[in-house]
Amino acid sequence: MEGSSTIFLIGFMGSGKTTFGKKLAAKLLLPLVDLDQEVILHYQSQEENVHSIKEIIGQNGLPYFRAIESETLRLIDVNNKVISTGGGTPCHFDNMDWMKRRGVVIFLQVDEGVLFSRLKNTDLEERPLLKDLDEEGLKSFIHEKLLERLPIYSQAHITFNPVTQKIEDLMEMLK
Repeated sequence: MEGSSTIFLIGFMGSGKTTFGKKLAAKLLLPLVDLDQEVILHYQSQEENVHSIKEIIGQNGLPYFRAIESETLRLIDVNNKVISTGGGTPCHFDNMDWMKRRGVVIFLQVDEGVLFSRLKNTDLEERPLLKDLDEEGLKSFIHEKLLERLPIYSQAHITFNPVTQKIEDLMEMLK
């Protein structure tokens, strides 16, 4: 499987999909595709100039973003790449089934405390789902959304914790 595969990284925001994705892509000698960046490029080709997911959601709403995200996922060339998805990507339309048919789906499972620690130290204004939350609201949001998304995330082919496991462990799982 190494060097000739498609891998989709899924997980909650702050789980490390892009950061870990860079390491995994380098190990596998595959390019990394960040779905959020692809959504922005796709949107720019169809509409006025936007520079962030925040702008797309602000202008058109979350349901519109989810539709554009799903459309973009299907339009990009996913063959022989590591694709870092958005936290909600597998939870909408039939994105999870679509990804599972085209590659190995890896759920980056990180505990709530780590997610909270990482997310509270990011610019929440750039994360439309988190922008108006205080610390307690952020904790509640993480807890509730994780409970909601876990049944979908757990459908992944592989569950991997990038905090407690080594990339070499994942490489063995991929063989």
